[in-house]
Amino acid sequence: MSLTGNRFLILPTPPPRASFVSTPPFSRLPLKRASPGGVTSSSAVNNCRVLSLTRWNPIASTRRRLVPVRAIDSDIPHPIKEYEEWDAWTAKFSGGANVPFLMLQLPQIILNAQNLLAGNNTALSAVPWLGMLTGLLGNLSLLSYFAKKREKEAAVVQTLGVISTYVVLVQLTMAGAMPVQYFVATSAVVTVGLVLNCLFYFGKLGTTVWGLWEDFITVGGLSVLPQIMWSTFVPLVPNSILPGATAFVIAVAAVIMARTGKLSEEGVRFVGSLSGWTATLMFMWMPVSQMWTNFLNPDNIKGLSPITMVLAMMGNGLMIPRALFIRDLMWFTGSMWATLFYGYGNILCLYMLNCTSKSFFAAATIGLISWIGLALWRDAMAYGHNSPFRSLKELVFGP
Repeated sequence: MSLTGNRFLILPTPPPRASFVSTPPFSRLPLKRASPGGVTSSSAVNNCRVLSLTRWNPIASTRRRLVPVRAIDSDIPHPIKEYEEWDAWTAKFSGGANVPFLMLQLPQIILNAQNLLAGNNTALSAVPWLGMLTGLLGNLSLLSYFAKKREKEAAVVQTLGVISTYVVLVQLTMAGAMPVQYFVATSAVVTVGLVLNCLFYFGKLGTTVWGLWEDFITVGGLSVLPQIMWSTFVPLVPNSILPGATAFVIAVAAVIMARTGKLSEEGVRFVGSLSGWTATLMFMWMPVSQMWTNFLNPDNIKGLSPITMVLAMMGNGLMIPRALFIRDLMWFTGSMWATLFYGYGNILCLYMLNCTSKSFFAAATIGLISWIGLALWRDAMAYGHNSPFRSLKELVFGP
C-alpha cells in the first residue's frame, strides 16, 4: 500500500510454502521463498512481486488448481493410448475372423464325409472342384502377402482357408469328382507354399527362394483370374482358354522384365503387388459370379443358406477395421467388397425373393451399418482425426 513519498506499508503475511510452477516438459521449479514480516525498502517491492507469483495470488492460484492432474498409469499421451488400444483390438478382430470362416467349411466337410461313408460318391459331384481350387490358390497367394507384411492374424486366417479347402479337395478326389493328376499337382503346390511361407515368416528363408515363389504365384494368379472371369459368362461367350493363355504369356514377360532390370522402380513394385491384387480380385469376383447365376436362374437362390451368407459377411467384416487401421487399400477393398456384395448382397437377394424374413434382413442391415460406422469412428479417434472421412482419404491417397 503506497503512503507518502517513498514509503510503503507491507501487510504481514504468513510465510508461504514453496510452490511450484509447471514448465514443459513436466518439470517443476521451486519459486523463491518470500521474506516474512514488514520490509520498507526497494527490495520489498521486488519481494511483493515475488509474492504475486506464489500460491497466495488468487489468479495464479486459480489457474494452478485448474491444471489437470495426470493419472498415475497414464505416462502415455491420450492419442497414443487410443492408437495402441485400437491396434490391439483390430488385430483381435482379424484373428476372430477364423471362427466364421471355419464354420463356412465345416458343414461341407461333414456332409462330404457322411456321403463317403455311406458310399454315395455321386453326391460329391455337386461340389465344383474347379471353384474350390480357385479359392485355395487365392488363399495361398494372400497368405504370402500377409506373411510378408507380418500380419500374423490375417496369415492364420488364410492358412486355415488353405487347409480347410484342401480337405474338401481330398474328399472330392476320393469320390472321383476331381481328377487325380490335378490333385497331385495341387498337393505339391500347397505343401511347398505352406512350408515356404512358414520359413519366411520366421526368417529362415532366403530372399532368392522367396522371390521365386512370389514370381510363381504372380504368374499363376494372373493366368487364372481372366480365365475365371471369362468362364462366368459361358455360354453367352464361347468356351475358350484364350484369356488364360494370353494372361499367362503377359505375366511371364512381366516377371522376366522385372527380374532383369528392364522395368523402372515403380514398374518392379507394380509387378510385385500383382499377386496380392489378383488374389483379392479372385475373391471379389466370387459375388459377381454368384449374382450372375442368381440373375440367370432365380430359383437357384433358394439353395443358398442365409446363415452361410451371414457368416461370410461376418468373416470379411471382421477384417475391415484392421485393413483400415494399417492403411492397406488392397486388403480393405477386398474385405469391404466381399462384405457388401457377397455376404450382404446375397442376403438382400434372399429377402427380395421372400427367402428370408424381414426381421432377419433388418438385423443384418443394422449390424452391418453399425459395424462399419464403429470401425470408421474408432479409427479416427486412434489417429486423432476430427472426421472419419480423413481416415478414408489417407487410405486411398496416403497421409
